[in-house]
Amino acid sequence: MSFLRRRSSATPAGPDFDVLAMDPGDWPGNLGAGLLPAPDGSCQGVFLRYDLFGGRGPAMIIGNLPEGSPARELADGEVPFEVAQLLLALENDEEVTVVSSEDVPVMQGDNLLIVRRLRLSESRISCVQFDRSDNVLVTIAAWDRPITDDLYALLKPLPAELFQQG
Repeated sequence: MSFLRRRSSATPAGPDFDVLAMDPGDWPGNLGAGLLPAPDGSCQGVFLRYDLFGGRGPAMIIGNLPEGSPARELADGEVPFEVAQLLLALENDEEVTVVSSEDVPVMQGDNLLIVRRLRLSESRISCVQFDRSDNVLVTIAAWDRPITDDLYALLKPLPAELFQQG
């Protein structure tokens, strides 16, 4: 995945890495984006919340966490950050844990991804993760819908302007 690379800038206004997600212009509904700041002001991750249920809650959250992000450090059985954000957005305070995981090969264009499918104690949540060539962890968490292999074909780098503050 050579098109995914780190950007370098003297004064970054957003993340210093490309964000892989679905183009918000391709989907109906509302889109929200959040940056995970570190104490030094650097970006430790980006997550996008796709609300396809007409304001009744998010259908999907896609996160991009670079190497070294504290949100990547999970205790045994702890759910990924994106799953926790999905539950929070849905106002679901049920305790959810990771029950098991399975690695599955998936093609994205000409690239082979090793996708980790997480099985959670809440069966209405689907969750997958994969590592990009630039060591950014992508996590997709969806509510009440399965994550199928054709979703990976819709993922692409989003323009940096989408995340610039100004």
